[in-house]
Amino acid sequence: MSADLGAGTLPLQSEEDIVIGRQKVRSLAQQLKFSLVDQTKMVTAASELSRNTLVHGRGGEMRWELLDDGLRRGLRLHFCDRGPGITDIAQALTDGWTSGGGMGLGLPGSKRLVHEFAIDSTPGQGTTVSITRWK
Repeated sequence: MSADLGAGTLPLQSEEDIVIGRQKVRSLAQQLKFSLVDQTKMVTAASELSRNTLVHGRGGEMRWELLDDGLRRGLRLHFCDRGPGITDIAQALTDGWTSGGGMGLGLPGSKRLVHEFAIDSTPGQGTTVSITRWK
C-alpha cells in the first residue's frame, strides 16, 4: 500500500487550465526528482489526457497524488469527467482510432509513457483515466 505524500485537484474547464495542469505536473515531477526524460513523459501524458477531458469529456478535473511505497516514489494523476463516456475502451486504446479529428494517439500514446494506466468509463456518466509513473 502506498503512502500519500500530498494530493490536490485542478479544474480542467479551459485551454488555460490545461497549461496550468502541465505546469503543476512538471513541478510535482521535479519535486520527486524525476529525470528530465521522465518529467517530459509525465507532462506529455498529462497534456494529452487533460485535452481529452476538456474536448471529449466536456471538462472535468485532474487530481494528483504523490506516492511512496517504501521502495520508490511516484506521481499518480486522475483525469475525471462527466462526459459521454467511452463505449469501447479496447477500441479507444487502438493506435490510430479517433472519435474526433485527432491523430488517435492520445490514450494509447499516454499509456506508453507511464508505468500504470487504468480507464474507468460508463457511457452517459463519464470517464476517469488514472496514470502513475514511478521514480
